[in-house]
Amino acid sequence: MKNILLLIILTGSIAYSQPTQKSTEDKSLSLEQRFIEMKARAQTFKDYKVIKEDDLNRVWKITRDTLMKRNQDLTDAKSQMAFFQEELETARNTMQVQQASINDVVYDSTHISVLGIPFSKGFFLLFVAAIVGSLLFVLSIFYGRMKMLNVLVKEKALISDSIAHELEDFKKKAMEKQTRLSRELQNERNKWVEARKD
Repeated sequence: MKNILLLIILTGSIAYSQPTQKSTEDKSLSLEQRFIEMKARAQTFKDYKVIKEDDLNRVWKITRDTLMKRNQDLTDAKSQMAFFQEELETARNTMQVQQASINDVVYDSTHISVLGIPFSKGFFLLFVAAIVGSLLFVLSIFYGRMKMLNVLVKEKALISDSIAHELEDFKKKAMEKQTRLSRELQNERNKWVEARKD
């Protein structure tokens, strides 16, 4: 590099580019802008650019600092990303716990447990309605049978009463008949006794 610089200086055929207003050390410039600035400040020899070693060192230092800063930013971003990943995982776990809790609440609101057996409320209502309906059906059957038995008991009581009245009537008639026959027999005896006396 020094040989090329000596060669350029000795030949004296170096065309100087115009100095620019900006410095390569300006912190507001991007790396690409600094490179362009360094290139613009370089001297031209035919198709070649001759750049001062200080400028190269400065650009290299700035490039290295920029790369180090980017590496540091990347490291910071990775650590921040890991932190956010942990927070995301924590939030996900919390969300899963909340979802499970919500599912439990929804399950509890739609189900009922009877004797340790879980039923959906709709099924339980149908089940209870079926039991109540069957009990009402059985009760109506019992009520009908009771009514029929009541009617039969009343009929039997009426028949029993009529039989008892008939028996009483029969007994009265039998007693009257017996009394009448006894009188007739007594009359016949009396007649026979009188006929014998005569």
